Amino acid sequence: MLVSCNRTPNAKAVIRGSGIRGTVLFYQEKGAVLIEAKVYGLPWNGAGFYGFHIHEGGRCDGETFAMTGGHLDPLSVPHPSHAGDLPPLMYCSGYAYLAVRSDRFRVRDIVGRTVVIHEMPDDFRTQPAGNAMTKIACGIIRPV
Repeated sequence: MLVSCNRTPNAKAVIRGSGIRGTVLFYQEKGAVLIEAKVYGLPWNGAGFYGFHIHEGGRCDGETFAMTGGHLDPLSVPHPSHAGDLPPLMYCSGYAYLAVRSDRFRVRDIVGRTVVIHEMPDDFRTQPAGNAMTKIACGIIRPV
């Protein structure tokens, strides 16, 4: 059973990358947003964890996803305190599932932005973005 208990999400991102696909659902709750991610086709990176962030840009063009910009950071705080900094995805035979709540934004703040998966885990120290390396998958957050 899904964490969302079959409720309709408020927003959704369809994730695409080279061999990677998935969905990220966003549910507005009182005081927080429930984020539920299901991703398939992750390549083994040797670490088993992948950086996972909401980025400021609203486009997933090209193979490098350059138009996603930096992490969502409306308060101009250092990493890992950006609004868009999320826990890493964890590899399991090419699949990852994550359910987490965040009080750093509301769904209306992220519609039109992007969700990005990076090839390596976020180190939660390096500025400005955690040294998570190459963007390997991306999805635009759209209202449902």
